[in-house]
Amino acid sequence: METLWIDWVIELQAIAQAGLYYSKDIYDKERFERIREITAEMISKQSSLPVETVKDLFCNETGYQTPKMDTRAAIFENNKILLVKEQGKWSLPGGWIDVNESIKSNTVKEVKEEAGLEVTPVRLIAVQDRNKHNKPQYAYGICKVFVLCNIVSGEFKQNSETTESGFFAIDSLPDLANEKNTAAQIRMCFDAYQDDNWKVQFD
Repeated sequence: METLWIDWVIELQAIAQAGLYYSKDIYDKERFERIREITAEMISKQSSLPVETVKDLFCNETGYQTPKMDTRAAIFENNKILLVKEQGKWSLPGGWIDVNESIKSNTVKEVKEEAGLEVTPVRLIAVQDRNKHNKPQYAYGICKVFVLCNIVSGEFKQNSETTESGFFAIDSLPDLANEKNTAAQIRMCFDAYQDDNWKVQFD
């Protein structure tokens, strides 16, 4: 029950968003707009965020609502995995898939930006529903795509997003940004790296 209300709010917001996009009747549009406002008020009440902030994050899209896409690169060296440090915590290099980018090209781009490395994506590890694996739960859907990559060249340079990078063994992981990747997800990447017959995991 602790997170069930979030699922209800997400579904109501999606219904309202689709209704606003497809409905032709002005009165129906008003009703859908009010439903959308109620969902923002519910999130605001539970999170202590101002309603306008919630609307900016949660109610600013049009059309049929679909999940966002996030790629994470799993890069290994000497049986250790590469992590980058951002805002004091560590994560796999990655981020939102930008317009005009594919899963493959976005993975390459994010690693170059955050870790300074040129890589070759070689295998999909998993496609996960973020809200089933990461906390806190977000009020919109995200598909997280984990991609095994090989290093081609390059070296880390401090940038606007990350301040450090390093390779870590599975039993000595640093303080993780669990909203981006958990220890279980990193362990999954180790398992995929060590298994030539790995089967892609998906929710």
